[in-house]
Amino acid sequence: MSNELATFIDHTQLKPETTKDQIDRLCEEAKEYKFASVCVNPCWVKHAAQLLKGTEVKVCTVVGFPLGATTSETKAFETQDAIKNGAQEIDMVLNIGALKSNDIDLVKKDIETVVNAADGVLVKVILETGLLNEKEIRTACEAAKGAGADFVKTSTGFGNGGATKEAVQLMRETVGPQMGVKASGGIRDRKTAEQMIQAGATRLGASSGVAIVTGGHGTDAY
Repeated sequence: MSNELATFIDHTQLKPETTKDQIDRLCEEAKEYKFASVCVNPCWVKHAAQLLKGTEVKVCTVVGFPLGATTSETKAFETQDAIKNGAQEIDMVLNIGALKSNDIDLVKKDIETVVNAADGVLVKVILETGLLNEKEIRTACEAAKGAGADFVKTSTGFGNGGATKEAVQLMRETVGPQMGVKASGGIRDRKTAEQMIQAGATRLGASSGVAIVTGGHGTDAY
């Protein structure tokens, strides 16, 4: 089960104080345990891509992170720059303020801009579910699906609350069986990881990936 569980995990290190040594270790662990990807801040993409060249581990990075409040044009540039540097997956934060303002056209266009900039590279849309009610979660999922994104994702890990089974279930119910659902934020052990998968998650974002697959317990919030 450990190897199977590892394939669900985006092995994550997004703290602002992250060092090169920590990125090196993250990538070594990802290769050893065969995680789906490493998820790193944009400044580390090129380095991680070099370390993981020739492996099946993908390099994922974040866009509009962690607030989602940059312009669509800025998000598009971030996306293109990250892909140029070797990113193979993009986790973007949607415009939460626009969603709260019920400006759904802006929410959808913002996502579409990133999807178009990614030009076929996989795009996950971070909803920050801890800030949303059920209706807003459904609306955000529908916008992401309509904009052509590949995944919806619960949380940045830096906002108000992390992943919950209830949010994952609601997201899966809304997007249907074809789209990916990523649970992230507060997943620190195998039991929680398995609960998220049972709720409908097809990917997990966690900085405690090693603890999850070895049966330990991580300490980081993400």
